[in-house]
Amino acid sequence: MTSFIRTLSFLLGCSFTFSVMAFEIGAEFSAEAVQIVPGRSPVIAKMFVSKNAVRTESTINGNTIVEIIYPQTSQRILLNKLSKTYFEQNTPARKKPVKTNKNYSPCNKLNNATCRKLGEEKIDGRNSTKWEMTILAKGKYIKSLHWIDKKYLIPLKEQFSDGTVSTMTFLGTEKINDRNTDKWKFLSTNNNGQSVESQQWYDPELKMVTRETLPGGYTRELRNIKVKKQNINLFKVPSDYKKEAMHQ
Repeated sequence: MTSFIRTLSFLLGCSFTFSVMAFEIGAEFSAEAVQIVPGRSPVIAKMFVSKNAVRTESTINGNTIVEIIYPQTSQRILLNKLSKTYFEQNTPARKKPVKTNKNYSPCNKLNNATCRKLGEEKIDGRNSTKWEMTILAKGKYIKSLHWIDKKYLIPLKEQFSDGTVSTMTFLGTEKINDRNTDKWKFLSTNNNGQSVESQQWYDPELKMVTRETLPGGYTRELRNIKVKKQNINLFKVPSDYKKEAMHQ
């Protein structure tokens, strides 16, 4: 494994793409993506988000690594500024997200699932649509239930075949890094009664989570957010870079 691949593995292990991977952004912007791990120095990357792509820049051991992701085509490009080389990775394209309630289904972004609408229910005072999802996995059909918030199209409650139940609870509005956000609590409980809890701050203008706290003191967030149209050249491979095959 080359030193670049080792650096790349570290970088991808510190993903800063947040919920922007769902890719229904509300506005183009730039920001600093910060990941805090207890006992370690914060990991900071520059992030640039356009309507069609996400670019992150991280400097590791004096070398700047750039990751460009095109969520609509599932294409990933990795640039090594020191050697002026790049790797390209393609994965099967996901279904495009549906941006409105009219034709929404939790199966819209999945290639191996079918959904059946069961009706409407209130979850903690919020209006939701209840769905039954069936997924084909390893030759077996697995069913689950999902209560989708009618305003934000996020799952307020999910009940899985192994007994795990997860919920999203709205806690109110809060200003984070000088931006208005909606604060949510995520709670997942397995069939043994063990629970994992996290908190998320959703930015309605950007239509994405911009801060998340996880068990054990782990935090990731976007700081210094500047909403503006991004330069298209940020999401292209420079003409003097050489393409290399990605291998272990």
